[in-house]
Amino acid sequence: MIKADAKWHGFGPLAEGFNMLDPIKSTLVTPGLDVAGKFAKTGIPASIVTKFLAEHGVIVEKTGLYSFFIMFTIGITKGRWNTLLTALQQFKDDYDKNAPLWRILPEFCAAHPRYERMGLRDLAQSIHEAYVKGDIARLTTEMYLSDLQPAMKPSEAYAHIAHRKTERVEIESLEGRITTSLLTPYPPGIPLLIPGERFNKKIVDYLRFTRDFNRRFPGFDTDVHGLVEEETDSGERRYAVDCVKQ
Repeated sequence: MIKADAKWHGFGPLAEGFNMLDPIKSTLVTPGLDVAGKFAKTGIPASIVTKFLAEHGVIVEKTGLYSFFIMFTIGITKGRWNTLLTALQQFKDDYDKNAPLWRILPEFCAAHPRYERMGLRDLAQSIHEAYVKGDIARLTTEMYLSDLQPAMKPSEAYAHIAHRKTERVEIESLEGRITTSLLTPYPPGIPLLIPGERFNKKIVDYLRFTRDFNRRFPGFDTDVHGLVEEETDSGERRYAVDCVKQ
């Protein structure tokens, strides 16, 4: 039940007994970040919960920083609902025990052996602290509110692709450059730059965070459509964006 003026939902004053119910959609909020963008001392990033659910047969539709979205088909049975609730209860039990990841996420650890010796609570706190250090909640808001400057029409930017007048630019050199790609971070899945617009400092700061986070936590990568990942001869991951050639 949603209570008026509760901080977690942000809807403000509501009528007594008011509830919001959709039989096929459910958004679950994990601890660590309130609606004002303030981080708690400890937290459970949603990406960890969704990884756990995936290994227990529950597919999540969309994952944010501290929330995830699940859709149910019409006519879903109580048994299928119980599958989700049982998996969530198991996650809580394993989190409280700081259970080793090799035991509770065997498929994930097989793909990413670096996590085998970590506990579930330790991993959650490590990712939470990375979010806090990068102040990612504020950064993702400010980059969408920042001054976005169009330098040319999208059709003109596309013409540069057609005439092969583009170059791949690494993150550190992106500020002021004109993108030829649609840049869309997930979450939230909203286009940030369209072809023909210039990169500003806020956007470059976000891409730096994404690069550093992905290198530190492989398997929990932040997906940015338009950001190209390549592997160098030395095995290092390189991140760049296709821009208008200077």
